Amino acid sequence: MANRSSSALPILCASFNQDNSCFAIGTRDGFRIYDAQTGRLCYERSIGAFSIVEMLFTSSLLAIVGAGEQPSLSPRRLCLFNSTTGTTLRELNFLTSILAIRLSRKRLIVVLQEKTYIYDLNSLAILDTIETVPNLKGLCAFAPNSDGCYLALPASKTKGSVLVYNTMELFSFCQIDAHQKPLAAIAFSPNGMYMPLLLIREQSSEDVSISDIFTFFWPSMDAPDVLVATSSSGSIHVFSLESMLNQSKPTSLLGSVIPDSINDALESSHHHVIHKTVPQGVKSHIVVQRVDKQQAQQLQYLHLRHSVELACNSEAISDFLRWHFREFSINISSSKDLSWSLERESNLFM
Repeated sequence: MANRSSSALPILCASFNQDNSCFAIGTRDGFRIYDAQTGRLCYERSIGAFSIVEMLFTSSLLAIVGAGEQPSLSPRRLCLFNSTTGTTLRELNFLTSILAIRLSRKRLIVVLQEKTYIYDLNSLAILDTIETVPNLKGLCAFAPNSDGCYLALPASKTKGSVLVYNTMELFSFCQIDAHQKPLAAIAFSPNGMYMPLLLIREQSSEDVSISDIFTFFWPSMDAPDVLVATSSSGSIHVFSLESMLNQSKPTSLLGSVIPDSINDALESSHHHVIHKTVPQGVKSHIVVQRVDKQQAQQLQYLHLRHSVELACNSEAISDFLRWHFREFSINISSSKDLSWSLERESNLFM
């Protein structure tokens, strides 16, 4: 791996692929792909600054968007790039900046501030255009492994409403009015049957506010055993959901609404916090590698992959951390006690 100073390569974006086996980062120098099992650098291309880098599983196809720091890398231009040949396959240009990209084997989703485009990935024929409320952060969730390749988008700028759209059959599935305040994050479980929605809330104490969560991920293709999240306060949150969701399992997408159970998840017996895993103000992304249940000891082992990117301008934090990749082992006992250990940590630019 090239020995470059972290200050020369600030992280502009980071994302795991659809099965969480790899992750990609965009820097002011180019973009990189790493193996999430080992942290090994798999691919590197130094051609300028990128604000979006999305993979299609472990294929050679990448969807990349420039950060606008070079004339040829406009934030309004989407490039479909072949990492094997190092060539551009197609380019799509838009009138405004691209805020998010999502991929499945059949669909390409392009999120702009007030429009979302749905393309057939093979032909790049535009299939539908969704007019949206102003979506300044490009919030969206996509379930590429579900039958309908469901897409979720904010449906209101003043409250926590979300539109769920079937991108395979091209129809609006439903709208959910979940919160009274705007959404801060949206995610799907891998099979598209569960969707947590997080609202924005004022933080009134030094304790970590759940409203600061950036990302959610589940380990299971069935009912989720746990929900894990990261916060802007630098903490990892683990929610035990299995016992609650077993009381009301849906048989179809979003087939049951269980607000009482979700409220229960916020209680201390179901909600665990690992404090100060990164400095406050550092944005991070987390996925669950696997869940191992050991019935004899009634222990649940979670293996988390945690990638960290700098998201502030503090020189003190910059000196401490630029980009780390960490793997945690978290144990939750039948009595809801939590213990954890840091299994591995790598600075990917060292």
